[in-house]
Amino acid sequence: MPVKPYHHPAAGWGALKYVAINLLKERVSGVNYKSLFAQNQPDGFDCPGCAWPDREHASTFEFCENGVKAVAAESTSKRVTPDFFAAHTVAQLLEQSDYELEQHGRLTHPMVYEPASDKYVPIAWDDAFKLIADELNALEDPDQAAFYTSGRASNEAAFLYQLFVRAYGTNNFPDCSNMCHEATSRGLPGTVGIGKGTVTLDDFEHADTLLIFGQNPATNHPRMLGELRECARRGATIVSINPLRERGLERFTSPQHPLEMLTLSSTPISAMFVQPRLGGDLALIKGVAKRVLELDDRAVLIGVPRVLDPDFIAAHTVGFSDFARDLRTEKWALLVEESGVSREQIDRLAEVFIKGQRVIATWGMGLTQHKHSVPTVQMLSNLMMMRGQIGKRGAGLCPVRGHSNVQGDRTMGIEERPAAAFLNRMARVFGFEPPRHHGYDVVATIGAMMAGKVKMFVGLGGNFAMATPDTPLTFKALQSCALTVQIATKLNRGHLIHGRKALILPTLGRTEIDLQNGVPQGVTVEDSMSMVHISYGLNKPASPALLSEIAIVSRMAEATLGRRHKLKWQAYRDDYAVIRDDIEKVFDDFYDYNARVAKPGGFHLKVASREREWATESGKAQFVPQKIVLDTPIRRARAKHGQRLLVMMTTRSHDQYNTTIYAMDDRYRGVFGMRRVIFINQQDIDMLGMKAGDWVDVESAWDDGVERRAGGFMLVAYDIPRGCIGAYYPETNPLVPLGSVADGAGTPTSKSIPVLLSLAAAS
Repeated sequence: MPVKPYHHPAAGWGALKYVAINLLKERVSGVNYKSLFAQNQPDGFDCPGCAWPDREHASTFEFCENGVKAVAAESTSKRVTPDFFAAHTVAQLLEQSDYELEQHGRLTHPMVYEPASDKYVPIAWDDAFKLIADELNALEDPDQAAFYTSGRASNEAAFLYQLFVRAYGTNNFPDCSNMCHEATSRGLPGTVGIGKGTVTLDDFEHADTLLIFGQNPATNHPRMLGELRECARRGATIVSINPLRERGLERFTSPQHPLEMLTLSSTPISAMFVQPRLGGDLALIKGVAKRVLELDDRAVLIGVPRVLDPDFIAAHTVGFSDFARDLRTEKWALLVEESGVSREQIDRLAEVFIKGQRVIATWGMGLTQHKHSVPTVQMLSNLMMMRGQIGKRGAGLCPVRGHSNVQGDRTMGIEERPAAAFLNRMARVFGFEPPRHHGYDVVATIGAMMAGKVKMFVGLGGNFAMATPDTPLTFKALQSCALTVQIATKLNRGHLIHGRKALILPTLGRTEIDLQNGVPQGVTVEDSMSMVHISYGLNKPASPALLSEIAIVSRMAEATLGRRHKLKWQAYRDDYAVIRDDIEKVFDDFYDYNARVAKPGGFHLKVASREREWATESGKAQFVPQKIVLDTPIRRARAKHGQRLLVMMTTRSHDQYNTTIYAMDDRYRGVFGMRRVIFINQQDIDMLGMKAGDWVDVESAWDDGVERRAGGFMLVAYDIPRGCIGAYYPETNPLVPLGSVADGAGTPTSKSIPVLLSLAAAS
């Protein structure tokens, strides 16, 4: 059966079974298999998967099921050689699924597209760099090129990349942050002064309450479940706030604990589940804040201890009076209607929050991929400030990033809107004037390619074609480029959607030994909690022809810039410590970089808001009132189509990381051997006059005159609020309009797309 309920705890023996399956499927050799025991260890390599931090004192097993999948995919013995490309045209490869493309294995040689044969053919590295340089230098304006970055790039590679591109003359840095936590990066500076979380892993040991917003840790960052397990076992209250009731936040069996495994027991995780409708988090959080204020007013009236933290508010914040006035005038009926959560449950959630003396609020893309995601992040910050739950042990804000170094890449300057202070420092250290105007983010880059304003695309990792919204339009945009360059470890569809000229440049993975002049090199990453640590690969490279990302970037720069600016590209790629020496000249917090990162576990970057220092205009944390906006695309679509209008969220399966498909199962949601499914409330199935198991087509209900349709999805009855549906990406990315973005962040609104379902023609 393709769909059957999953009644077991998350992880446990099922996780070990699938670890074994993936190691066998990828044909991981015995030598590479042993390297798993060095994953996330002080003298090993950092997991190329998620950005969850490592414990200061790592145990023997510091990896999870999905981390093993990521390492197995990189350590596979399967190879994509020039002979493979000689046997397949691009047209033939395009007929394969994303999963099939991924299964071919590691890229081994630089390849260039040959239009006459519709095939990729080998090219020498020197010739590849000359082609890139010739195309870049032939552009009329540096802003006609865009440089994408995946969150797997190391700090050193990201720093060199932005140095090269700014020396070339543009700030066009679309990157994966633009599609995930950009609302966090843009929202938090307006309240607490910096777009990073305020907690460390140590705080989880002291928290008594955790509010988990819009996350599925069992799939997206499974090692987080180990921390939640320990919190639950010592009595902390955990609340899951998510439209989907995810299995990993119900019960968890830890593979790290033999007694739990041998007795087939498990640990309950969440004490309370709250299921807002898609896009309802802003109203829900505002409702909790309103209730907290009401209870504080009552406490003042009857002379009992305050619910708010007036000392924190007085000493550390501005704007509370306006914020409180807005809360008092907001109507309860509107908050209940917009959140999709009953008044009684909002009150219970407020009681849990008030009872907590040390509260951590975590969130993922369930909060950030909506039109009003910036206000939502700021409202959550407001709520936490009301009770002084920022900047004290065991409490704070915890955005959980996805890819392993997505936060570090932004720290290193992968930013299309760079701060003037950063550019001033770059100018002083490197002796050239960097561009000052803002560049293109992901959505703007696609639009610029369509308009002929961007003519060249370079991708440092990732799968831009499949990760981005409005897939057919994105394909056309890439195909309009004069040259596309993809730096990658494995084949993906983004390599097949190419410009008139195209290069695939294979690179070392993080698990592989990176020798420069016979000396192993380490690279550093920054995790979700601002810890910076070094990573050394242990596996033999998949091919002797591979270059490191740092070597590729520095040689692109050398070929393109020539003797301009006298930057030391050769020295950088000979010894990565030289890069770190220059990083500390640009960023004060990276002082003694090489010495500090050499210590086991690395070092923590100072986050000012954690220390109750506020890098805002006022010099204090800022309460920011937020209105519930009613004139939205979803409301307009519902007015036109009635109750048949549904709101779609895109999500990952358990056998997936970002756009990488490891297998066709999603066992925690009970889906096996398939991906084209729609999770939908049974009452909505009945309302549509359909039944579970029916096959449907999905159409966006957008008002720009463009037809967006994806066909052939099976209805699966699921525990999801009425009016909401869920489906996997990238299969449903064609339904996300390019113009549907978060206000103030530009993030595609992949968690709130108005759609219509109809029976598929073949059903």
